[in-house]
Order: sequence, then structure tokens, then C-alpha cells
Amino acid sequence: MLVLVVYDIPDDRRRTKLSKFLEGYGTRVQLSVFECFISLEEMRQLYERVQKRVNPDEDNVRFYWISKENMGRTLSIGGEIPQSPPNYIVI
Repeated sequence: MLVLVVYDIPDDRRRTKLSKFLEGYGTRVQLSVFECFISLEEMRQLYERVQKRVNPDEDNVRFYWISKENMGRTLSIGGEIPQSPPNYIVI
């Protein structure tokens, strides 16, 4: 499943820490938007880990999940439509 993580964090230090952390989960597609291809359980774990890194009184972080069936309904201008990673890689 595709999970979009979108955030607005006014503190530079917290914002930088969160963006570096999210790089381990997905691809940055805009300054404050990451596309992550993860399972529902991984998304729950990610949510819990992000909760510990932000200040809910000042920060705004949102998680949107898009099912495989709905990915085909994604429109994009000026960038590529999200492509799920391959099921396997041959080395």
C-alpha cells in the first residue's frame, strides 16, 4: 500500500530530524511529502515512531494510505505517478 506522509513543522531542528528519519521509509516527492510503500502494520509502527519525534502542540503530521486499487486513480502534473516497488529483485 502507498502511504503519504505529509507534515508542517515550524521548528527547523524537528523538521530536519523527521525528514531524515522518513528517508528510511520512502521517497521524498516534495519538501514535506514522502511516499512510502509499506504494509498496514509498518504504517502503524511508523505512526508510533513519528509520534515520539514531533510536538503535537506545534506540529502537524498526516498519514494518508492509498490502496493498490486506488493507485491507478492518481493524477500527477510535473512528476511521475507513484510506482510501487517490484515484488522481487533478481541479482
